[in-house]
Amino acid sequence: QVQLVESGGGLVQAGGSLRLSCAASGRTFSSYSMGWFRQVPGKEREFVAVISMSGAGIFYADSAKGRFTISRDNAKAMVYLEMNSLKPEDTAVYYCAASSRITIAADDFGSWGQGTQVTVSS
Repeated sequence: QVQLVESGGGLVQAGGSLRLSCAASGRTFSSYSMGWFRQVPGKEREFVAVISMSGAGIFYADSAKGRFTISRDNAKAMVYLEMNSLKPEDTAVYYCAASSRITIAADDFGSWGQGTQVTVSS
């Protein structure tokens, strides 16, 4: 298991930007693919982006393509989500998660952070 702590959420106007960070500790960070998910009350957790162990493989949800960028720094055990051109519908709690597989399925991620709130005002 790896422990994850997100930061960087907040309130931003539509069209603005935020950078989420996720700090990992515990077992070898580079052994995990890292994902970002988001959730709004009453809805299921939604996949946003995933990055492979080396960082060479990246996949985005359609809602994130062209606006969000996922990256990682294995030396610092950090993963980031740069979010640009934010929309009110991006409002959610954002979670980072770790998986031993390269996957976009939430059930395949065994470690989760506590989440960070992102609110986009119109």
